[in-house]
Amino acid sequence: MLMILFFLPQYSVFAQSRTGAQTGRWGDDLTLRVALIGPGDELYFWWGHIGLVVEDRRTDRARIYDWGLFSFENENFFVNFAFGRLIYSTGVTWAQSDFDRYIRANRSITLFTLDLPAEKKEAIVLFAEENILPENRDYLYHHFDDNCATRIRDILDIALDGQFKATFGEMPGRFTLRQHVWRHTWFNPFFDWILNFWMGQGIDKPITVWDEMFLPSEIAKWIQNFRYTDLDGNERYLVSSVETVFSAVGRPVVRDTPINPWPGALLISLLFCALLLIFYILWGRRNGFRAFLGTVNSLLGLLFGIAGSMLFFMMLFTEHDYTFNNINIVFANPLFLAAVPLGLTFGFTKNARKCLFAIRLLRVLWSYVLLGCLFTIVIRFFPAFFQQNQVTQALIIPIAFTMIFLMTKLKAKL
Repeated sequence: MLMILFFLPQYSVFAQSRTGAQTGRWGDDLTLRVALIGPGDELYFWWGHIGLVVEDRRTDRARIYDWGLFSFENENFFVNFAFGRLIYSTGVTWAQSDFDRYIRANRSITLFTLDLPAEKKEAIVLFAEENILPENRDYLYHHFDDNCATRIRDILDIALDGQFKATFGEMPGRFTLRQHVWRHTWFNPFFDWILNFWMGQGIDKPITVWDEMFLPSEIAKWIQNFRYTDLDGNERYLVSSVETVFSAVGRPVVRDTPINPWPGALLISLLFCALLLIFYILWGRRNGFRAFLGTVNSLLGLLFGIAGSMLFFMMLFTEHDYTFNNINIVFANPLFLAAVPLGLTFGFTKNARKCLFAIRLLRVLWSYVLLGCLFTIVIRFFPAFFQQNQVTQALIIPIAFTMIFLMTKLKAKL
């Protein structure tokens, strides 16, 4: 949904067209299209993109208005991003140059021509022109509530005198926000897990079709067959034609339906634990195994400790509200980082007392993690707790069991 920030000089070819119009409405010479752009390579492009194309037949030029622009060079960009205060902008470029760039990036382009009266097209263009003014173009971005797609959705609703939201504002959505995330991240197991880990139970609530239109593809899905009543009382389709400009080749598809990733996470965790147990059976009596297992503990502590520390930071000190009320913090938090020095001490110290001390603390740590996981399973029987965090539980529970078992066995040998 994101694009690098760039703007045309701030003048309006449409203002020039209005000035030169001699007869009829200048909106009669405008063609408006919703441009759906497919996913790109970077994580922030996985959700696709959307813009509004306005073609003026008097000038034979087309421009695309874009509500999803940002720049890494903005002042304090990374600090603002870390604290959940990401500033996005509205801009306008020549449509063909934009399309050429998307084609070079192997991103699909589909155009949906809107069937609107001249006065509604004029109103949309005037609204878009107001949006690109320096005093209006910046806004506080929110991944689910305010982005390039929700801005297009809202513009359509204004043009349709509220009929768009009246139809979809109360219609139950197909999936939750988390399930929509699964549809787009399934092909990358690491980011699929880490995004699910960081997102709290707020994204597991039932939503409406209107809410689902935070995704460009959902807008495209629902506008194609949408019918509205115009000012003369005639019913007409919002979209008169659909044109595929370019189809991406070799990209992972966006799933039509989500697949809960917890079975895959459980399988990975069980295979990992099976390897640990096999190594223990084969080499458990050798000193090298203690170094190996200590290193594994440290690496796991680093992975889950960093992830938990970032969750702790986002929950308590930022405006990333979709991380709030996240039950994962009970068992995956900064305490996990203690496994890093403990694992190294256990694995490499020659002092038997220090080794025994490290084993005991590691067993306590993994017992705490296991009990925390089990606790978050039990409390889901209460209506107030409905976070879908099975993927994190499925990944961590087998590892915790295995580590407790191995620490107990190795302690007995010292």
